[in-house]
This record gives sequence, structure tokens and C-alpha cells, in this order.
Amino acid sequence: MSPASTGAPTVVVAASSVPPVVDSRVTPGGPGYRRMSFALFLAGVATFALLYSTQALLPLISGEFGVAASEASWTVAAATGGLALFVLPMSALSERFGRRTIMTASLAVAVTVGLLVPFAPSLTALVVLRAVQGAALAGLPASATAYLAEEVTPKALVTAIGLFVAGNSVGGMSGRVITGWVAQEWGWRVAVAVIGVIAVACAVAFRALLPAPKHFVAGSLRPRVLAGTIRDHLANPLLRRLYAIGALFMTVFGGVYTVIGYRLAEAPFGLPQGIVGSVFLVYLVGTVSASTASRLVGRLGRRGALYAGGGTTAAGLLLSLADSLPLVLLGLVLITAGFFAGHAVASSAVSKTATKGRAQASALYQSAYYIGSSTGSTVGAMAFHAEGWAGTVGVGLLAVLGVVTITVVGSRAARVAARRGPVAAH
Repeated sequence: MSPASTGAPTVVVAASSVPPVVDSRVTPGGPGYRRMSFALFLAGVATFALLYSTQALLPLISGEFGVAASEASWTVAAATGGLALFVLPMSALSERFGRRTIMTASLAVAVTVGLLVPFAPSLTALVVLRAVQGAALAGLPASATAYLAEEVTPKALVTAIGLFVAGNSVGGMSGRVITGWVAQEWGWRVAVAVIGVIAVACAVAFRALLPAPKHFVAGSLRPRVLAGTIRDHLANPLLRRLYAIGALFMTVFGGVYTVIGYRLAEAPFGLPQGIVGSVFLVYLVGTVSASTASRLVGRLGRRGALYAGGGTTAAGLLLSLADSLPLVLLGLVLITAGFFAGHAVASSAVSKTATKGRAQASALYQSAYYIGSSTGSTVGAMAFHAEGWAGTVGVGLLAVLGVVTITVVGSRAARVAARRGPVAAH
């Protein structure tokens, strides 16, 4: 029965009266965007300044505790190893309790431990504190990108993540440079104390500036679902290769930068601690290299870019064998450029390859990446203790050979898959 036949009034709803769907996520120039970006930039600075705070100080730590480079290197390996082991659990916790909550708790624990590190009475105590610190810091990379993906519009996401990554590199570089110069005057304990105070300031500002999340939806902690997602990722041959490539590239990088302080402090160079710490300014080369990796992939393809990164790294390793400071520095430039290019190519390929559970796929890459850092720091230092700088270079060249071998295997697998049919090549 029609409204007219019943005498009921006919209601006409104009199409324009229906409110349009408005995307309430943050946009560049919009309310809160600068605060959010700066807050996460500071979180990145604090995280990586703390994570690698002892790396430039290893010769001084060796001297105080009377240990070899292979033992002192555990102050770096324990921190990165702790992060590698806890990045997956932290990513799961952030799904349940919220990104901002986990990031805040992680920084709070890490900076508290950072204030205790200068008072470590022994190398064992120092290593334990650094392991706890690394485990706490795992909550930052596990949550920051997920927070941005939920709170920022897609067009602004790349820029926002770029600022967080910039904070990572600035923190890693400045932490090493600052500790080098401070330690030259007042010792390594004062140097790590200064980094601890800087990290506290960054953490407080981060919590004050970061806007409360508006789009986070809590999930349940279901171990079976998480285990199934991880199992699917590890069953993917391409993802396995990418994880191995990331770990091997970081093995080179971790070994070189853990040991380079010893090489430059000893004969024939004999550089003071401040100058040794300033060598980490070479990281700026990596920022440029990583930002141009997409163009390299466009020209050479992913595998070609990996070959280029590996070749550049190998050339730098060989050049660093010379007893000439300019050549050693040029070698470090090439190692850094090659590493960051390879890392950027591999990590971006992970996100493109994973069709579901991207957060867990990225967390697995980060875990492999930091396992590589711990392995490189430890094995590279052991090789230096046994054979000098040539031993560390040998470890690095073996890792590069691994990258090239894995890439060759991947190329063959892709050709075989292409001949079999239109199935995605793994």
C-alpha cells in the first residue's frame, strides 16, 4: 500500500542531505601532524642512540675491564639480540594494548635502564643491562609504523614513516659521535650517562607530543593465529631469502662498525676517541643511498640492485684493508652505501611480497636484521681478535658472498616459475 493511499505524508530525502564520509586521519598541515611526526622522530632518536650507545666506546670498555674486543662486543650484541628476540612479541602486544601504550612503556623501561648502565660494576652486569634495554626497545619499531598506518592518510604515510626512519639514523649517528667526544674527555661512563639523559628528554617530549590514537581497534592475543601467520611467512621461499639477505647485509655492517674503533685507535692510525666517534658521520651516506634505492631498482630490477649493493659493499671491504686513512674512510663510505641500498631493497620487497600479516612479515625481517647485527658484532670482533682487521673483512666478504648466492638462487627459481606458468615467482 502506498503512502498516498493511506494519507500519510510523503517524505522526500535530498541526496545532498546525506553527510559525506570524512576521513578523520591526519594529513600534512592538518591538526596534530607536526606534533605526531616530531614525537616519532624523537622516539627514533632515543631508540637508536640507546641501542648503539656503547659501539663507539668499545676500546675504552675493553681497557677498563681488561677484556678483548670479542668480549666487549657483547655490549652491542646483547642489545641488538634482545631487540631481535622481542620484536615479534612486542608487535603482538601492540595489537592488544595499543601502539602508544607499548611505545611509551618501552621507552620508559629503556631510558630507566640507560640511567643504570653508567654504574655497571662489571662487564657481565653491563651486558645484562644492555640485553634488557634492547628487549625494551623492541616495542618501538614494532609499533611506530603500525600507529602511523592507522592514524595518517595514505598520501602522508611515506613522509611520516620517513621522518621516523630519519630519527633512527640521526639517533644512531649522533649517539656514537657524542659518546666519542664526551668519552675522550671524561670516560665512557659519563658518555653513556649523557646519552641516557638525552634519551630521557626525548622520551618525555615524545609522550607529551604524541596524539592519542583515534583509529586503533584492539585485537585479541591469539597465539594460534599469530603462529599460523608466522608459519605462512616462513614457508614463502622469497620471504625466507629476503630475511636471509637482510641478516647477511647487517652482519657485514655490524661487524665493521663494531671493530672499526679498535682499528683506528691502534697503529698505524692512533686516532683519539673523539675522532674515532666522528667516523660514524659516514652514516649520512647511507641516508642518501637508502633514499635512492627505489631509482636503482627501477633501473636494475630488485636482483640487479642487490647485486649492486653487494658489489659496492665488497669493494669497500677490500679498500679498507689499506693502511691509508683516506682509503679506509673511502672504504667505509662504500660499505655504508652498499649496505643501506641492499637493506632498503630487501625490506621494501618484504612489504610488497606479504599479502597478509604485513606487520608480522616486517617484524620477522627486523628480527632477522638484528640477529645479523648481533652475529656480525660478535663474530667480527672474534675474527679481529684472531686475525686483525683482515679477519673482520673476511667475515664481511663471506656474508656478501651469501647475499650474491641467495640472489642467484632466487633468479633461477624465478625463471623456473616463469616457464611453468603465470604463477608469482618466488
